Amino acid sequence: MRRIKRDDTVRVLTGRDRGKQGQVRQIIAERDRVVVQGISMIKRHMKASGMNQPAAIVEREAAIHMSNVRLICPQCNNPTGVGFRTQANGARVRYCKRCDQDID
Repeated sequence: MRRIKRDDTVRVLTGRDRGKQGQVRQIIAERDRVVVQGISMIKRHMKASGMNQPAAIVEREAAIHMSNVRLICPQCNNPTGVGFRTQANGARVRYCKRCDQDID
C-alpha cells in the first residue's frame, strides 16, 4: 500500500514549484515518482505526424520524486506524514499523523 495515491492532493516541498498544490495524476511506482497536475511543467518539441498534426511545442507535467511532495490531509487541510493502521475488520487504512484521522 502506498502513502500517496492517485487523485490525492499534495503540496510540493522543494524545487521551483515549492509551496504549490495539485492533484496526483499518475504514479510511477518503479521509479518512486509522481506526476502532479499543473506542477513541474516542461516543454517538449513534437514532430509532425502526417498531414493532420503539425509540429508543435507541447507543455506537459514532468514526474517529480515522491519524497518532494507531502499529502494534504482532507480533514485538517495541512501537509502531513502518513501512517498505516489496521481496523477491527482487518482493513488497512492510511491516517494523518497530524490530526490522527483516517484518510481512506
